[in-house]
Amino acid sequence: MANNIISQIRFEIGQIDQLFGSYSDLLKRSQESTPDLVEITAIAAVLHSFYNGVENIFLSIAKGLDEDVPKGSKWHRDLLVQMTQQIPRRSHVISEKTAQELAEYLGFRHFYRHSYSFFLKWDDVEKLVTPLKNVWTQLKRELNLFIDSLSSG
Repeated sequence: MANNIISQIRFEIGQIDQLFGSYSDLLKRSQESTPDLVEITAIAAVLHSFYNGVENIFLSIAKGLDEDVPKGSKWHRDLLVQMTQQIPRRSHVISEKTAQELAEYLGFRHFYRHSYSFFLKWDDVEKLVTPLKNVWTQLKRELNLFIDSLSSG
């Protein structure tokens, strides 16, 4: 079971790395000059896809190890919190600090899914793009530590 979870986590990490590689020029340009609406919409899609990939990882862990996927209207947020908790079958997956940072991307994804793209404001998107590389680096570090704990356990 653990090997399957590890494979799923590694697959999603690779997908997210590929996502950022595919849009690296756009993400870099957005830090140098204000993007137009089409570019903002593309960047918003990257942020949406990023959190989808992260949540795919968390769902794999919740289904495969925890055998408990949250239910109800706040299940997305509950899943994020669940990943900060140590349970008998596993250590915590992410730190509370990382969960707090990811909560911003979760909230944005909800907004993105339920609104028209012309409502996107660069100031709001920029607040997520600017720390994105550091958030992803830290999250990957924590995920790899989690993988190591599964491999040795």
